[in-house]
Amino acid sequence: MKTTVAIAGLGSRGRITYAPFASLHPDKMEITAAADIDPGALRETAKTYHIPEERCFTSAEELLAQPKMADAVFICTQDRDHVSQALTALERGYHILMEKPISPDPSECRRLLEASKKYDRKIVVCHVLRYTPFFSRMKELIASGIIGDVVTIQAIENVGYWHQAHSFVRGNWRNSETTSPMCLQKTCHDFDLYLWLADKTPLRVSSMGNTWLFKESCAPEGSALRCLDGCAAKDSCPFDAEKIYVTNEKTGIACGHTEWPVDVLALHPTPETIYDAIKTGPYGRCVYHCDNNVVDHQVTNIENTDGSTINFTMSGFTSDGASRYCKIMGTKGDLTGDMYKNTIEVGLFGKPRQIIDISQLAEDFSGHAGGDNRMVEEFLDMLQTGKEPEGITSLEQSINSHLVAFAAEESRLSDGKVIEI
Repeated sequence: MKTTVAIAGLGSRGRITYAPFASLHPDKMEITAAADIDPGALRETAKTYHIPEERCFTSAEELLAQPKMADAVFICTQDRDHVSQALTALERGYHILMEKPISPDPSECRRLLEASKKYDRKIVVCHVLRYTPFFSRMKELIASGIIGDVVTIQAIENVGYWHQAHSFVRGNWRNSETTSPMCLQKTCHDFDLYLWLADKTPLRVSSMGNTWLFKESCAPEGSALRCLDGCAAKDSCPFDAEKIYVTNEKTGIACGHTEWPVDVLALHPTPETIYDAIKTGPYGRCVYHCDNNVVDHQVTNIENTDGSTINFTMSGFTSDGASRYCKIMGTKGDLTGDMYKNTIEVGLFGKPRQIIDISQLAEDFSGHAGGDNRMVEEFLDMLQTGKEPEGITSLEQSINSHLVAFAAEESRLSDGKVIEI
């Protein structure tokens, strides 16, 4: 039996990441309604998934004002809209899959938790890393007791120089006044992940970070407001929009790349549409002359209720973008994880180190290293069977990671002051 789904928000996550699951697994998911402010994305989605015109809407609010149109709704809109839309969806009787973060407002997070209990609906926040083969295996190793009690975790999120420029300098998540702070919108993934891996409860947090590079005072001599407007620093600038979206061998349209990030710039990416977007849109702006204010590097320290600690670093200054390293240290040994190499190294005290090649454990590593599709599948299976999978992210657990993020940002803005949770 398949689950019917309405998708609110047809951007990179809603249209490009989650909607295709309906084509991959038509026996499990059918899209029966959709909403977006972009008429082109709405038409494209309706055509692809055979959604009737009367079930296509120009906003999530318009969709949710209708009588219930599906078993579940995927909320893939902007950060500050999530809770108001989710509350209406609960009243209508929908189960909810929601993009993170829940909200930049702690009171809204608590309000949503209360409403979910009142209406007895499932809400899963998209902390997709839990569902990856990489971290699923790491969770199994820790839970087995092989490294003993977890005492210390050191972790690094390598955002990547071009991803930082794309999403957090030029893109939708560049300004905390309109979205949310970096530690909430980006690294709540990691706060959720490491607390879940080690089964820890946070007690207090301290954090430091700032916008080191992407600001006007760091602009090179001769820089222009847009990359294609005669910038004198263009040839030597790694953040040049033409390099990232056209010529880069991993991300550029000229190298045959038509998926993320270029599909954010144009509904149908071609050299012509991408050049047009760079010339006229936000993704062609100089990274030193944008209206961004989120940090480009941040360190967060977490002390847990049992005295164990987590040290986490987020940096936009890495060449290996969108990867993570971690070292989980226990009383009997340690685990060293490298998502870039897709390996976990097991070091037990007094024994030879062993390397686990995660690439041999699964076939699908698309979409957050295989986490996106597995998360959607587990969410749909939960609705059909009524049983919660062990790794699925409950709303309570998601809020816990958000509390760490709220405390981290408060600490950062208070010169690293320790904040109790």
